[in-house]
Amino acid sequence: MPSFREALRFWLKLGLISFGGPAGQIAIMHRELVEKRRWIGAGHFLHALNFCMLLPGPEAQQLATYLGWRLHGWRGGVAAGALFVLPSALLLFGLGWLYMAGAHLPWLAAIFYGLIPAVIAVIAEAVLRIGGKTMHSPSLWVIAVLSFVAIYFFNISFVLIILAAALCGALGHRWFPGQFPAGKSHGKAQAGDELILPPAPKASWARSLKVISLCLSLWFLPIVALGVWLGWGSAPVAQGLFFSKAALVTFGGAYAVLPYVAQQAVEHHQWLTHSQMMAGLALAETTPGPLIIVLEFVGFVGGWRNPGNLSPLGGASLGAAITVWTTFIPSFLMVFLGAPFVEGLRHMPQLGACLTAITAAVVGVILNLGVKFSTHALWPETGGGFDVFVAVTACAAFLVMKLFKVPFTAVLAACALLGLATAFV
Repeated sequence: MPSFREALRFWLKLGLISFGGPAGQIAIMHRELVEKRRWIGAGHFLHALNFCMLLPGPEAQQLATYLGWRLHGWRGGVAAGALFVLPSALLLFGLGWLYMAGAHLPWLAAIFYGLIPAVIAVIAEAVLRIGGKTMHSPSLWVIAVLSFVAIYFFNISFVLIILAAALCGALGHRWFPGQFPAGKSHGKAQAGDELILPPAPKASWARSLKVISLCLSLWFLPIVALGVWLGWGSAPVAQGLFFSKAALVTFGGAYAVLPYVAQQAVEHHQWLTHSQMMAGLALAETTPGPLIIVLEFVGFVGGWRNPGNLSPLGGASLGAAITVWTTFIPSFLMVFLGAPFVEGLRHMPQLGACLTAITAAVVGVILNLGVKFSTHALWPETGGGFDVFVAVTACAAFLVMKLFKVPFTAVLAACALLGLATAFV
């Protein structure tokens, strides 16, 4: 059993090195906590991972929060979850400032131009990767196609699509379990692999009410304070409310919620443009921690462009802060509230079937994101016709990642250099 200070050092290290998306981050935690340090048993780790897979939000950050809670109670969970996010949030804040303040510099604008095809390639790769893991029956293909049609052609809310997919998964698993499987477990515990941990708090109504009241107060008090200070129609208040809602439907990772964010933040609220959204996704890919931190960039740019009575940087700082707060506080609420039920969830296959159907729907909405982003990139709003550079570079980036397994960070750097070269041609 590690001391709290020893665990704190590890959680900070994890926040600094957790590149590679959720799969890489989970692999790091398993290697360090289960195999190397032996702080957590393999079976308990896998049960916790299956629990976090069922929750909306960033599963790797939620897993770190749960493991920190299991080792050192609420303060361990807060430390693990916060340190998983903090390094990437600070880094992306700096990159957001560089993007907005330096947009007038031709060489910097050229670098960001080069990132656009890399984003198109990584979205295409995400569609194939997630689809390959999920689409194991004709019914799941139908859900994916219908979700794409619903959001692309009819502009139906992502929230409604997710709710409909969950209902299909629950009912379909009951009547046609072969068409709506419960999803694969991440593994089974081996006999004798459990380590002795402190006894976990038992689930009770008193504990649940305490967790809910505390987390909801922390969640919404900053939004109320901003409303009193800046007015209820101000951009930070709108961002706090919007990203609170987005945090509750983030099933399937960051790529799943980005279509919803693009639909609302770009087209409805007009906090940023499609090209700025693509730049934010590229920048978020370069940081450690959860990819959902890209939402901080949306809040930053939205605050910069709508500062009210504040300076652009002041508005951007508030926008970034309230976005990060409302994106991740719900994760703490769900982990702390559901943690005592971890062992029982493995006996509820209908939840797994709901998640499988939701993931199938996510394939369709990610494809919608790729189509919309690609359309705006290939036929830019500034005019000039079809952009051959973006088309050729995006295809090359996709092939390099798919066929030669080149890491996305290397592809991103190469695309940035190619974009920079266009400034001198």
